[in-house]
Amino acid sequence: MSQQETHRSEQTDQSPEAAAYDVRAVQDKWLPVWERLNPFQADDDSPREKKYALTMFPYPSGDLHMGHAEVTALHDVIARYWWQRGYEVLNPMGWDSFGLPAENAAIRNDEHPATYTYANIETQYESFKRYGISFDWSRRLHTSDPEYYRWTQWLFLKFRERGLAYRKSSPVNWCPNDQTVLANEQVVDGRCERCGAEVTKRELTQWYFKITDYAQELLDCLDDLEPTWPARVVTAQRNWIGRSEGAHVDFAVEGRDEPIRVFTTRPDTLYGATFMVVAADAKLAAELVTDEQRPALEAYLDDVRKESDIDRLATDRPKTGVFLGVHATNPVNGEQVPVWASDYVLADYGTGAIMAVPAHDQRDLDFAKAFDLPVRMVVDVPGEDDPATTYVATSGDGTYVNSGPLDGITDKATGIRTIIEQLEADGTGTGTVNFRLRDWLLSRQRYWGVPIPIVHCDACGEVAVPYDQLPLELPELRGADLKPKGVSPLAAAEDWVNVDCPQCGAPAKRDSDTMDTFVDSSWYFLRYCSPGYEDGPFDVEKAKAWMPADIYVGGVEHAVLHLLYARFFTKVLADMGMLEVREPFAAQLNQGIVINQGKKMSKSLGNGVSLGDQLAEFGVDAVRVTLVFAGPPEDDIDWADVSPAGALRFLQRAWRLSGDVTSAAGTPAAGGDVALRRITARTVTDAAELVESYRFNVMVARVMELVNATRKAIDTGAGPADPAVREAAETVAILLSLVAPYVAEEMWERLGHEPTVAKVGWPEVDPALLVEESVTAIVQIQGKVRARLEVAPDISEADLEQLALADAGVVKAIDGRPVRKVIVKAPKLVNIVV
Repeated sequence: MSQQETHRSEQTDQSPEAAAYDVRAVQDKWLPVWERLNPFQADDDSPREKKYALTMFPYPSGDLHMGHAEVTALHDVIARYWWQRGYEVLNPMGWDSFGLPAENAAIRNDEHPATYTYANIETQYESFKRYGISFDWSRRLHTSDPEYYRWTQWLFLKFRERGLAYRKSSPVNWCPNDQTVLANEQVVDGRCERCGAEVTKRELTQWYFKITDYAQELLDCLDDLEPTWPARVVTAQRNWIGRSEGAHVDFAVEGRDEPIRVFTTRPDTLYGATFMVVAADAKLAAELVTDEQRPALEAYLDDVRKESDIDRLATDRPKTGVFLGVHATNPVNGEQVPVWASDYVLADYGTGAIMAVPAHDQRDLDFAKAFDLPVRMVVDVPGEDDPATTYVATSGDGTYVNSGPLDGITDKATGIRTIIEQLEADGTGTGTVNFRLRDWLLSRQRYWGVPIPIVHCDACGEVAVPYDQLPLELPELRGADLKPKGVSPLAAAEDWVNVDCPQCGAPAKRDSDTMDTFVDSSWYFLRYCSPGYEDGPFDVEKAKAWMPADIYVGGVEHAVLHLLYARFFTKVLADMGMLEVREPFAAQLNQGIVINQGKKMSKSLGNGVSLGDQLAEFGVDAVRVTLVFAGPPEDDIDWADVSPAGALRFLQRAWRLSGDVTSAAGTPAAGGDVALRRITARTVTDAAELVESYRFNVMVARVMELVNATRKAIDTGAGPADPAVREAAETVAILLSLVAPYVAEEMWERLGHEPTVAKVGWPEVDPALLVEESVTAIVQIQGKVRARLEVAPDISEADLEQLALADAGVVKAIDGRPVRKVIVKAPKLVNIVV
């Protein structure tokens, strides 16, 4: 049933009984009951099969909004369904309370981040409880608690011991607004993922996690996740990891011991390499440039550092660059090729240098044209003219020319294999695999984060804070100016930053950077398994019992960022012997976003919708039903197109059923109205299939149909005393408990039962009620419906064809014309071609 149809059917229901349903009274009544019963606390020792329902935890930068309402309503359908199906369900919640979102919000409100953050956590906590989500609050955590980040620091040190955490100097992404570095994954279209400011480049010494050590496994395991993860998330991760096969090729430079090494996926075009390009901001450019050309490079760099990576890679920009004053030797033909610096090569991709084959790469060709460099075609593509004259690069397959031993070969794979064998024999290159994925930059020049547990000593270098001194707590710095300045405020906290070296006792300094909040969120789902555990980040045995999470619900905006990092952490912890699984989330579900009037909600546009206002006007259940019923979970919801008022009327109709039933609780349904019992049985069966396929909106529609059928049975059919009516009303209450817990609980009590309806168990269905006594077979002639036949569900194709051809309406429509073909799909369709 569509929302419009439901709305129309409910507009007529303006009876006094419907109006008597008091939304706020029902909410105030049941909330304390649930708090007392605590029905959703997971039992680690339960013999029942375990299910782990996980939703992405929020940043506490304000009260809950429509996005929180949507994702948790969708998530709760699954968690509550599992409880009803008899599973022991772990459904925890906490707060991602460190990091830029919370810190920036606190600064805007002129409050200390701790004060502001923990006040918001309590506000959100109370809102979550009122919203009726089946969270196990005994497992609540905050990543900014020392009891939590002690173990974040512990994990950092363990990663460092395994060679997976290291510090290096390199060009990094810099957000001028947040005054901090960003990981590559946090730069979207050249802008800061957090604030939208245009990102620039800086040379800084920073901490990294060596996620590239796991690049191949992160890629390979996506094959296993593909059946249960959204396709666009899997694709995004594959593209971000970016595996490419090719060769490392060494170009010798006169007077320099180390060659210039490049990675190329097309080593077979080496004979067409007529110059080289080094990233202007790479260390290599500064090392290669001659004294004569150094001033020109430095002047060029001033402009390059103002550009974003997106700008630099744009294909329609004029090509610019500086000759470095040196030549390199092409290893396959011995030619001396000039080495240039340009902005269209990035320092952190590959080796920061490329061999330019202008005839077969448009950017290289544009550069060659701009600086009058040679263009040599080495692949003759049928139907394409020489790029040296057309200035249009060719990239298709063809016959190798001007390529020495490759001349005449037409197979690209053979050409690549041949040239790699030549390079390896000469010691000037090797076949290799490259990844787009770069190591994870985790340092942040901000206050509100996990202190990095490293001390810098002039004598000892980098020294780890001893494990027994963890947590290294963040100083309060109340009264200090915490606004972003490009360096962490911790650097100025002399009482905190100045410390004796743990190794030699000499004066030293703590590392003043803090960790990116994505470090905190890369393992929180493991802490939920044993949140009070004090002997490690989590109890290994309990993690083995609960992990992996059976479902992870959250926004697609984390398709690369958080999900990739969490997968990396899980694999490292498995290698450490702390986990039996190598993937954290068995299945994933993305929700859309809530918009209004076709646009993202914004105060400036005047289309913002307050969750608090909607809850106050329509109640929790109506808002939840509206969000779940609006469409498939992954679709955006336009609040202008939905009707919480209509949802409330539907819930009132459902509530009325429970008051109209007159048969006693426990009355067997057998012997009641068979037609209603069939509808009830089919609704229960369909609901299970629909929830398990994430078609929650259709499940709600089925419940609406059952409510209407039950009302019809009460008013004009079997009557309120029929046990089939009680069975249907109880089924409505149980199914509604997945989306409208307050109404469901009230109905359950009115039907004579003790709380809580959320765990009474899934309704049992008599299989005999699912057997159709007859089905309607459609008979078409030339595609037009000419008859409808009531037939047995198991009718044979031959019998159905005979019935169709004998039907009087069909005979009349055929009108003596010869029948050329009869297509039968028993028991529902006969298509006759005359």
